[in-house]
Amino acid sequence: MAGHSHWAGIKHKKGRQDKERSKLFSKLSREITVAAKLGDKDPENNPRLRSAIQAAKQSNMPKENINRAISKSEMNVNLNYENLKYEGYGAYNTALIIETLTENKNRTASIIRTILQKNGGRLGENGSTSHLFFNCGVVRVDNKDLSDEAALELAINAGGKECENLKEFYEITCEMKDFYKVKNNLEKKISKILYSGVEWRAHNLVKLPEDQKIKVLNMLESLDEIDDIQNIFINCEL
Repeated sequence: MAGHSHWAGIKHKKGRQDKERSKLFSKLSREITVAAKLGDKDPENNPRLRSAIQAAKQSNMPKENINRAISKSEMNVNLNYENLKYEGYGAYNTALIIETLTENKNRTASIIRTILQKNGGRLGENGSTSHLFFNCGVVRVDNKDLSDEAALELAINAGGKECENLKEFYEITCEMKDFYKVKNNLEKKISKILYSGVEWRAHNLVKLPEDQKIKVLNMLESLDEIDDIQNIFINCEL
C-alpha cells in the first residue's frame, strides 16, 4: 500500500525541532503509561507496552523518559485515560480518522470540532468516514540484508498478508487482529524492526492541487498540536 497518508510519516519527513520533539515525547510517554497501567509492567508480557517502548526508542526517546513513563502508571491511580476514535471531514472534504488518548473526552471532541470547522470541515458520527478506510497492522524491516523472495517468505511465515519493497525498507501488512502475533514472529527472525503499528489506510486516495495540500497540511499540524491526539489518518495523497 505505497503512498498511504499516515500523518506520522509526513511529520517524520518534515523533521523535528525541539518543540516537536517535546510534544512527540509527551504523546509517546502517555501511551507507555497507559499501556503499563492496563497490563503487566514487563514489556515481555505486555505486547502493547512493548510496542509503545519500541516506538519511543525509534524516536530516540531517552531511556530515563521511558522508565519515568512506566513508573507514572503506579501514580495517579484515579486518572483514567480512554482510547477514543473520532471521525470527520477536514479541508476540501478530506476524510479523517483521529485516534486519541484522553481523560476528558468532552474537551478533546470540542477542540477537534473547532479545528475542523475552522478548515471548512466537520466532526462526524461513528462510521461517517471509517468505511473509507481499512484497519491493518504494519511492520517495517530493513531491506539491506534481504532479497524480495526472502522478505516475502518471511512475511508469509509470520502470518502477514502483503510484503512490499519501499526502497529503504520492506513493509509487511497483516490483519489488525493478527498484528501482535505477526510482529512477535518477525521479532524472532529479524534483529531490528524499523517501525510497527496499527493503522487506518484509505481504500482510495484523493489527489489535491498543491495550494489545497498546503491548507490540508496546516490543518494536520493544528490537530497534531493537541496532546490528546495520538494518530491522524487521512485519505488525501500528500
